[in-house]
Amino acid sequence: MADTWEAAHSAIKTGIIAYPTEAVFGLGCDPRNEVAVQKLLSLKQRPAEKGLILIAADYSQLLPYVEDSAIAQDKRFSVLSHWPGPVTLILPVRKGVSTLLTGGRDTIAVRVTAHEPARALCRELGHALVSTSANLTGQEPARTAAEVRQQFGDSVDWIMDESTGGAANPTRIINPLNNQVFRDDA
Repeated sequence: MADTWEAAHSAIKTGIIAYPTEAVFGLGCDPRNEVAVQKLLSLKQRPAEKGLILIAADYSQLLPYVEDSAIAQDKRFSVLSHWPGPVTLILPVRKGVSTLLTGGRDTIAVRVTAHEPARALCRELGHALVSTSANLTGQEPARTAAEVRQQFGDSVDWIMDESTGGAANPTRIINPLNNQVFRDDA
């Protein structure tokens, strides 16, 4: 596994990686690297206005992006009780976070994943990852490493060859502060 992690560390510095999530493969990059984020948006043919999701091994990896102090104490349990798990939350964004990640909004989509391969990857890299489905906009997302290779070829710098979590649908997206549902898991 050491060789695998070494390759992941090398690829994430400037490139795009693919890894399994709860339902589909995700394409990701280091959210702190705007060049890599731009490259990812271009590869996916995804408009920047849509924003992106960040996944993490634990909540502390999301703190550079989430304005934690804006989450009222009475809402904190509601926020943290969803994780780790297959729920993406819309939370207040910290000042200075790239609009490429937020789509220009004052919120950011984040998830502490319970899918162990993705969680292990975030732990190993030591930070959150951009996570967007591994597909061209409008196409079906890849569910295997082979499908990622088929859709993207050499455009992806590293692929984690593990299984998805087997969920039928992408994660639910909600704002726990106002109970708005953006994407249901049905």
